[in-house]
Amino acid sequence: MPKGDISRMSAQRRELLVRTAAGEFTSAGYEQASLNRIIARCGLSKSSFYHMVSSKRELFEIVVGDLAAALTARLSIPEPEAFAGPAFWDRIEELIGRLGEIALGDDAFLALGRLFYLSGTPDTTIARALTRIEEWLHRVLLIGRDSGAVRDDLPVTLQSRLVVAVLRSLDEWSVQHATAMPPAELEELLRAQVRTVRRLLEAD
Repeated sequence: MPKGDISRMSAQRRELLVRTAAGEFTSAGYEQASLNRIIARCGLSKSSFYHMVSSKRELFEIVVGDLAAALTARLSIPEPEAFAGPAFWDRIEELIGRLGEIALGDDAFLALGRLFYLSGTPDTTIARALTRIEEWLHRVLLIGRDSGAVRDDLPVTLQSRLVVAVLRSLDEWSVQHATAMPPAELEELLRAQVRTVRRLLEAD
């Protein structure tokens, strides 16, 4: 199926579409998400929508791509080399703290987190994002090991897989429960998660 031409949509309308669709996907699930509900809530006609977006799959890709790009722009994720040196863990905690502030300050970014754990989503969309994240984490681990901040008694490939699994579990639980927790409790949860990861990885 040919793709639509989302570039024809104004930036304001596109943001409304992305946020509305993100809410629909996370509340109804990918398979049960209704394009008709999204179209109606955005005040679009079906004909104009399908000129710009050809399918649910394409809309999902747009939502993930736009929200991920917006989060990355606000977070300014550093290159792994920026963590080198004795301040490795301080820089890690600073980055995670900023991520938490941004995510908790905008429901759209929490929705992005939930999109990663939906069943039945197009594999390539999430897989590409996860691959980039895992590659970045692996490089950060190597920097931490070289700096003496991260333990090196495990093979780095095993350690990398362990970190990805732990972070994924922490993240999935957090994004599923975040709206039911008061801000102070969420902030303490984030700090506890950082401490957990640090105890797992920190060199003696």
